[in-house]
Amino acid sequence: MSKRTLAFMAAIGATLIYALNHTIAKGIMPTYVKPFGFIFLRVVGATLLFWGISFFGPKERVEKKDWFRLLVCALLGMSINMLSFFKGLQLSTPINSSVLITISPIIVVLLSYFLLKERITFNKGFGIFLGFVGALVLILFGAEIRQDAPNIPLGNTLFVINSAAYGAYLIIAKKLVEKYHPFTLMKWLFSIALVINFPITFSEFLEIEWTTMPLWVYGVIAFVVIGTTFLTYLFNIFAMTELKASTIGAFIYIQPVFGILFAMAMGKDQLTLVKILAGVLVLLGVYLASKRARPGA
Repeated sequence: MSKRTLAFMAAIGATLIYALNHTIAKGIMPTYVKPFGFIFLRVVGATLLFWGISFFGPKERVEKKDWFRLLVCALLGMSINMLSFFKGLQLSTPINSSVLITISPIIVVLLSYFLLKERITFNKGFGIFLGFVGALVLILFGAEIRQDAPNIPLGNTLFVINSAAYGAYLIIAKKLVEKYHPFTLMKWLFSIALVINFPITFSEFLEIEWTTMPLWVYGVIAFVVIGTTFLTYLFNIFAMTELKASTIGAFIYIQPVFGILFAMAMGKDQLTLVKILAGVLVLLGVYLASKRARPGA
């Protein structure tokens, strides 16, 4: 199996976990864990895990000129991105978050064009368009899940901030990915993020009442820390070694598809013609956006 194929599998795996996270994480906030307390757990857990596996990777020293880029990446990808998404998820709904994260690939493509000089081919542009249409059709006409949402406008604004931060993170991290091993990058990125997030998140972490939480809540926390944080960032950083940032960003369109399938498996949704049509548009859009241009094309 080629590295490019493995990179696609990693991107799909990360997307699947993210899709489940919309509903799973929302289910315990803020009753058992408040959003910023959740981020404290995510960052601390991921930092420990990445330092643990880094001993199995190469021993690399980060050059002085790269520390500022690391700081910016940690601020965008592990601070602004995480804090705004989880706070938005508490205030708004999983459906709204699914709609607004589709902004991210557009931001990635535009930033890739301006910062990395990646050419926007017809296939990529048309694929982004189809994926965007498919995602909107699926979410606006196919979703039926309702959640408590105390401040939807603010929550939706935070989702937009989250998408912009994540898109910028993918672009800025690309040069670091080409230079350092994924284990090296992740251990330092999360270590920096731990310092940045600590004063913002620690107070809500202290409010968690561990002794009164049901056992299943511990399972959700483990899923978010190990799955949504450790595995997704590891999968995405590996995918970036073989795929363009704009290609990885396009995979975000698959999230609504996986989300609906998960809801159906849990008996909370039904397959309809609208959802089938939207799913086809989403998958076709990702295929076109991910397809390599022919030499000279």
